[in-house]
This record gives sequence, C-alpha cells and structure tokens, in this order.
Amino acid sequence: MKYTADPRVDAYIDALSDWQQAICREVRDLVHAADREVSETIKFTNRPYFVLQGNICALLAAKDHVNVFLYDGAIVPDPEGIITGGHDNTTGRTVAIRQGETINAPALKAMFKQIIANNRAGGWRKLKGKS
Repeated sequence: MKYTADPRVDAYIDALSDWQQAICREVRDLVHAADREVSETIKFTNRPYFVLQGNICALLAAKDHVNVFLYDGAIVPDPEGIITGGHDNTTGRTVAIRQGETINAPALKAMFKQIIANNRAGGWRKLKGKS
C-alpha cells in the first residue's frame, strides 16, 4: 500500500532496534491500510501519531516493547483481547508488543477502522456522551 510517509516518523523508526523497527513499520502499514486518508505526524517533540479527523494511535518504543496507544475512549470493542493496558482509562488504551510476538493484524486493523469511523462521527467524546 502506498501512503505519504512523514520523514520525521521515518527518523523515529530508523533510530530504533531492528525488532522495534519491524513492529513500528507493521503497525504503520496497518493504520494506513485501515483508511487511505490516514496521515502521520509528530506530536510532543518526537512521538509518531496517526490521525484522521482526530487521533487514531501513537507509537512509543520502550526498552522491552513497543506501545501502540489507541485513542478510542475505551469504547471500541476488543473481542480478541489485544489490549494490554489502560483498561479503565477514559481516553485511550494500549497494545504492548514485545520482541518475538506476532501482531494480531486483523484485530488491530479492525480497531483502527472503528476508531476512524468514530472520529468521522464526531469523536469518541461525543459518542461516549450519547451512550
């Protein structure tokens, strides 16, 4: 899939270890595959964000894992149990991926698609207020 890559996101990923680069590139491809209108940027000095009418997700490489922060207001279903943190968080949750782990690509892409749909419907804050 072709998309416009932000060179600052490239620089962030290129500075990581090989296994973290692989995870970040796969997540990046998945979020862009969820909708061709997704764009990427850097926020908070160096953090890669993927956006479409609001935040979708952000990447943060840690020592022993990569965090994918999902900006979903905890309203997107997680039937496959891929969420690893922030279960009670009111703004977002995380999927931590460690070296050697396989990303559940179909489940993560489905969550990205739902977050995008929610963003287009006014965002999770608006939708959460309706429930």
